[in-house]
Amino acid sequence: MRKFVFLFISLCFIPVLVLADASSVDYEKNWPQWRGPLASGVSPYGKAPIKWDENKNIKWKIEIPGKGHATPVTWDNLIFVLTAAETDKKISSKKEVPAKPDQGQGQRPPMNTTTENVYKFMVLAIDRSDGSIKWQHTAREELPHEGTHPTSTWASGSPATDGEHVFAYFGSRGLYCYDMQGKLIWDKDFGDMTMRMTWGEGNSPALYKDTIVVTWDHEGQSFIIALDKKTGKELWKVDRDETTSWATPLIVESNGKPQVITSATSKIRSYDLATGQLLWESTGMTMNAIPSPVAANGMVYIMSGFRGSALQAIRLSEAKENIAGSTALVWTLDKDTPYTPSPLLYDDMLYFTAFLNNTLSCYNASTGEAYYQVQKLEGLGMGLYASPVGADGKIYIPNRNGKTQVIKHGAQFEILATNKLDDSFSASPVIVDNELYLRGEKYLYCITEK
Repeated sequence: MRKFVFLFISLCFIPVLVLADASSVDYEKNWPQWRGPLASGVSPYGKAPIKWDENKNIKWKIEIPGKGHATPVTWDNLIFVLTAAETDKKISSKKEVPAKPDQGQGQRPPMNTTTENVYKFMVLAIDRSDGSIKWQHTAREELPHEGTHPTSTWASGSPATDGEHVFAYFGSRGLYCYDMQGKLIWDKDFGDMTMRMTWGEGNSPALYKDTIVVTWDHEGQSFIIALDKKTGKELWKVDRDETTSWATPLIVESNGKPQVITSATSKIRSYDLATGQLLWESTGMTMNAIPSPVAANGMVYIMSGFRGSALQAIRLSEAKENIAGSTALVWTLDKDTPYTPSPLLYDDMLYFTAFLNNTLSCYNASTGEAYYQVQKLEGLGMGLYASPVGADGKIYIPNRNGKTQVIKHGAQFEILATNKLDDSFSASPVIVDNELYLRGEKYLYCITEK
């Protein structure tokens, strides 16, 4: 049920909002981070095809070594991909048995002694023009210390780039900074995460100007940390009272002050980017917070959807200290929110899927009024893990069965096309110029009109 709090605020008090560091056309024409240049899922200058298959509109298709669900990022003529490839080296170790997807909370799973293969955690730079690999480096080679969810991978967090550096994040395997030619500049080891039910890791770093931020929410001591992007030097670190979550932090600039907004089970929190000081907080999300926040026009939207539904629309100019029940909370929703995919914020329209189902809802982002709710994505099939992406008046939603549905952007629900490729898609789409990139379990596709 929606809850509306009506705010009578002069327009002069609505803050200017800058997402990530999207201050230039060059930045907005690339896809430099998880959820794109505006951190909203939108490609402002992109224009991708509506229809394709294995024999139509495929510019190139290359096999990616190993496995990973990390969404690629791009800058100019390079596309960067993270993956984890199994090697022939074997190590005996004790590991917890991964929990079943529907297993509840309680004691941690039992330990099994197994002999397993070591993995190479790799960064690939690929030429956008022809799919050739420009450089490839192994950041680390090791056996992961615990298991991962059966539907996940060891490389599920996305990289980030500013056009001068590439930041490859592998969670417990560390954060690595390369230059655009593939030279390692610095690396940072944060230790080992202990994830709930050994369901694996998968959030991404947030980059703003000279600062890169990582959240480390797990079953041990959780924290948030900010580093100097040029040197890897720690700028600040703040402990968090949180359990496992997978949401990527969002950096926004409100009233000239950058802040880091985090979504988690216990609380939503915002930190001063310069100092790590807590600016404001709200009640938390459902268990297993995964979707990343999105923001525009002075509002931030935070949601999750495991064993319940939660959505909070927050006006940043009103957010101070504890905002629960305050006028900063503009509207809320307690149904049909996503479990795994992040929302899409496109022209004051907020799109999101429901749990793992093949349905889509669209709301007016300013007021919370529904344009449409839980519309069936007929023909797409079950298993939505990828987040929707928008460009040129269209929305792209891939599925794990190899299908991608194209939806018309707007208040009326309309399916434009359903496309099928010989792969499975958990990574989110990337749209740059007139090209659509789909990273599958096996292949990376470049799709464009031919």
